[in-house]
Amino acid sequence: MSVQSVDMFDILSLHRPFVGLRNYIHLFHNPAAGRIALNTLLFTTCSVVAQVTIGFALAVFFQRRFPGAATIRGVFLAAWIMPGLVVGAIWKWMFAGDSGVVNAILAASGLIHAHPFWLSDPHLALPAVIIANIWLGVPFNMILLSVGLAAIPRDLYEAAAMDGAGSIRSFVSITLPMMRATIAAVVSLGIIFTLQQYDLISGLTEGGPANASNVAQYWSWQLSFQTYQIGQGSALAVLMLAVTALVASIYVSSTRREVVA
Repeated sequence: MSVQSVDMFDILSLHRPFVGLRNYIHLFHNPAAGRIALNTLLFTTCSVVAQVTIGFALAVFFQRRFPGAATIRGVFLAAWIMPGLVVGAIWKWMFAGDSGVVNAILAASGLIHAHPFWLSDPHLALPAVIIANIWLGVPFNMILLSVGLAAIPRDLYEAAAMDGAGSIRSFVSITLPMMRATIAAVVSLGIIFTLQQYDLISGLTEGGPANASNVAQYWSWQLSFQTYQIGQGSALAVLMLAVTALVASIYVSSTRREVVA
C-alpha cells in the first residue's frame, strides 16, 4: 500500500493504482515529519542508553548476595510485565500538575517552586514519555545483562585479584570485554522494542501537545486511522520496518558472536 493510491480505487475490483514513491515524497514533505523524526531519534537514543546503563548497574548490584535480593529483583520485574497502557495511566497520574507524585517529590526536595504540567508542556512532554519508557524497560535489560554477567567465569576475577587488580580495573579489563556481545544484543533489542512502543504514548500524551511528544510509530497509526492518509502511514510503516530489520540483523550478528565466543 505504500506504493499504491488508496484514495481512488474501484470498489468492485479493489484495484489501487500504482503511484511509485509518491506516498514517500508526500510523507517527507509533511510539515510534521522533521519534528517527529527528531522526537523519534531522541526518544529511542535516550531510552536505550538509560535503560542499558541503569540495567547494567542493577545487574552488577544484584550479583552480590544479600538478604532480600530475590524479592527486590522481583519488584523490579513487576514494571516489565505491565501492559504499556497501564504504565501510561500510572505515569499520567504521577505527572499530573497539581496532584502528581513527581511534582510533590520535586517540591519537597526544593527543586521546583511552581508545579509544571508535564504532559501539556511542549518542552516537558517528550522528557516525561522518555522517563516512563526508561522505567518500563530497565527490568528487561537487567535480566538479560544479569545472565551475561553470570556466564563470566569467576576464575578470571580471582586471578585478577591475585594480580592486585581492584574492582574498577576488573570491571574495565574483564567485565566489559566479556559482556561486549551481550551488550550489543541488549542494545539492539532495546532499539527494536522502543521503536515498537505504541501503548505507552497512547496512554500518556497521544503524541501531544502539537506533536511535541509524537514519534514515528504513533504517527504512522495517526496517519492511517485518524487522518486517513493511509498511503503515507503505510510508507512510514515500511521505513520503520527497514530500520527494525537492520537493527535485527545487528542483534543476530551479536548473538552469533556470543555463541562462537
